[in-house]
Parts: sequence; C-alpha cells; structure tokens
Amino acid sequence: MKPILQNLVEMTGHRDHLRLEVSVLSTLQKLSSIIEVRALELFTEGGVPHVRPRTWVDNGQLVSTDSEAAADPRREPLDQYPALRDCVDNRSERALASPRRGRHVLWLPVWMHDKVSTCLEITQSRPFSAHKLDVLMGVFQVYQNYQSLLDYSERDALTGLFNRKTFDEQFSRYTMSGLASRSGAVTESFAAEETAVASDNEPVQQWLAVVDIDHFKQVNDRFGHLYGDEVLILIANILRSSFRSHDRIFRFGGEEFVVLLRSTTLSTAHKVFNRFRLAVQEYHFPQVGQVTVSLGFVSTTRGSPVEILGQADQALYYAKEHGRNQVCFYDDLVASGQLATKVANDDVELF
Repeated sequence: MKPILQNLVEMTGHRDHLRLEVSVLSTLQKLSSIIEVRALELFTEGGVPHVRPRTWVDNGQLVSTDSEAAADPRREPLDQYPALRDCVDNRSERALASPRRGRHVLWLPVWMHDKVSTCLEITQSRPFSAHKLDVLMGVFQVYQNYQSLLDYSERDALTGLFNRKTFDEQFSRYTMSGLASRSGAVTESFAAEETAVASDNEPVQQWLAVVDIDHFKQVNDRFGHLYGDEVLILIANILRSSFRSHDRIFRFGGEEFVVLLRSTTLSTAHKVFNRFRLAVQEYHFPQVGQVTVSLGFVSTTRGSPVEILGQADQALYYAKEHGRNQVCFYDDLVASGQLATKVANDDVELF
C-alpha cells in the first residue's frame, strides 16, 4: 500500500485539473495486472453522445491532449460502449464491460455538477476481484473529491461560472494553442449556422467578448441586491445555454462577464453573440422585468491577453455609449474610424 499512498500524496499536490488527471492515471497504471488506463471525454456532437480518449499511455508514458473533442479523429459514438452508456444513463458509480480477448474493462464516470464529462477507463488482464475494486474505488474517490475541490476554487460562488483568477490559464490553453487553424473545429449547435452564413473562404478563429449588464446599478438601487443577484444568476444561465460546452465563460466581478468563443468564423461569432443578446432582451426577469446587455468582442489572434481584453473592453464601452443593448466588433469600429487603436498596454484601462 505504500506506493499507492505515495502516489496519492503526489496526486493531491497538483493544482490543475489536467495534471491531476495524468497523476491519477499514473497511480492506477502502477497497480498489478493493469494493461491500460485512459481518461475518456464524453461530449455531444449534433445531438449524439460521443466519447474520445483524452489522456492515455503511449510507449509506457502517459500523454494528454487538449485538442477539441469534435475535431479528434478517435472519437466514437457512445452507443459503441453500451455498458458505459447504461452506467451514465442510470447514474451508476461504475460499469464493467463484457470480457473480450483476455481484457477486462472497468469504467468510472466522474460526476461534476450533475453531469459526466470525463470517465476513467481501466483495463486489466484478469477479472477484477472484490479487493481490487475496493482499491480502485478508493483511489478514484480521492481523485473525484479533489477534482471537486479544484473546481470549487475556480468558480464564482454566486453564478457557478469560472472566476477571474482562472482566466489567464484558460486563455492560454484555449485560445493560444493554435487550434484556430483547424478548419473542421466548428461543432455542436453552431455548425448549421456556419453553413448558412459563412463563405468557404472565411477563416475559423478564436474570439473574446466582454459582456456588461446595462443599467445594473439601477436594478440594485430600485429592487435591492437580492434581485440584483438573481439577475446575475439568470444571466449566467442564459450564457451557459447560449454557448457550447468547449467555450469558456467567466464572471469578472460585478455585472461583467467574459466569453472565450472557440473555433468559429466572424459571421457565426456575430450571430451567436447577437442571439445571446436577444435571449437576454426577451427574457422576463422576475420583479425586474426587462434587462439588456451590451457586448464588445475581438479576435484573439493579435496581441497579449491584456491588449485583447482592452480591445474588447473598448468595443463594449462604445456599445454602451452609443445606445446599449448591442454587439460591437472592435475591428469594425477601428476600420470605420470610430475607435483609435491603442498600442501601449499602459493605455488600456481594464474594468
């Protein structure tokens, strides 16, 4: 048991979800009779549940990829894993596949926020004994509990969105990793819109948007902070439903939010951001009535995170100063002469 305890100590020393995932697989890989360990990502594409390997063993070394799930050629429909599908559907804590060619497979789904997006897959050369299952479940439960603690530290307490301190890491991982060059990366609910509005020559890029609730101070002053908090929670819910699972949404504090929209075209970005704006406009907020938002966005292909945030912020405040309840694209404002480009980081005022 000593090697397991040493690995658990190492595992809980990580402060990053991906490194923690690699660490738990490394721990499991060292147990006797284990042939293979993988972390599988569960996602939906075109309304169909899929699964793909995200972390696995290659030549004896654990490797991990953060490529987009729907662009991964190894993805498969979840129906090809019936025992895992039934496990998720029935909210079971584990599933065993039918033995095949001397391989016995155990699946352990990771439940977070009442859903499964990750599952550990453990394959060994002999049937899983009751003792082995107890050991595996013990390691897994430590891992899942620590994942929950990490997730809690990264979330805004009121809305459940990512908080400000996680932005830099997420920005680096999701917008500066070169994924924009993948032409097939438009997925989920945006695919049909892309086909309808985008030309074949329109490049796929990453986008950053800053969102601000219009006249939010008046909501707090007129109805009180409890209703103000309810508006923030409902706006967060509309944000979640308006974007895809692999986009990233942050609450930056107060009434300001940031969205990282991944791998889509400018035409689709305009359409998706405006769809969100209209969803807020048409929603009836209890007691408060109608609420609107203003939004400024920019491509993440040029400049540092501070510069990109500053450009989106400039576009946002142009929207707020010219009528509110609208979406403004930074490059359009610069091209039309309505905004001047700011070069120095010192000139950018953020929030």
